[in-house]
Amino acid sequence: MQGVFTRQGGVSRGPWMGLNVGYRVGDELRAVEANHIHICRALHIQRQALTTAQQVHGVHVAQVRPEALGGAFPATDGLVTNVPGVALMLRFADCVPLLLFDPRHLAVGLAHAGWQGTLGGIANRMAETMESAFGSRPEELMAGIGPAIGPCCYKVGRELAARVQAQFPQWPDLIHWQDGSPYFDLWLANRRQLEAAGVRSIAMAERCTACHVEEFYSHRAEGGHTGRFAAVIGLREATWN
Repeated sequence: MQGVFTRQGGVSRGPWMGLNVGYRVGDELRAVEANHIHICRALHIQRQALTTAQQVHGVHVAQVRPEALGGAFPATDGLVTNVPGVALMLRFADCVPLLLFDPRHLAVGLAHAGWQGTLGGIANRMAETMESAFGSRPEELMAGIGPAIGPCCYKVGRELAARVQAQFPQWPDLIHWQDGSPYFDLWLANRRQLEAAGVRSIAMAERCTACHVEEFYSHRAEGGHTGRFAAVIGLREATWN
């Protein structure tokens, strides 16, 4: 199972209007929990299957084992598992959702890649973790790059642009200039890192969250006062049809 949810269809109100799954953005907790239940019903899973992390814009990747079902890993931005019945879920509002599936070894991964995680190489770390934990071969992985702020809207400062160019000198097209300001292509940066890790099958949503706030939450476009949409991936238990 896998899904990247829009903001539509939930019960939250105000700036969090819709299917907000962020507990720490000011929304009513009852509404956030109801939105989680909506997601579980859509995926035909139990609420306790949702396993998540306290995201910190880092590069730590945790392996989810059966005893961690339903928990939240501290200071973690990537999750991997080969346990059926575990549904990995992370929250987004401009950062890049990275979804990975190993069809041979039956394992999945989900990562949250903002600019810090991207510069830190979380995409590559996800592939490495799945290889060491499950024997996954990068060339057999299937990857998805979900909706996130696009190169059309991700204007950054000159200092960050210089860091990107210093970190990835082989990919000068990650930064483009418009009206004298640099713009960072997070989509392409993560795709290039996955390709460099050996991943061949990569699908890109190419949907800018800042351009489409009617569909997705956008921290940048909505002035930092908004919700978080969910990305979920997992392996179904044999009992599910």
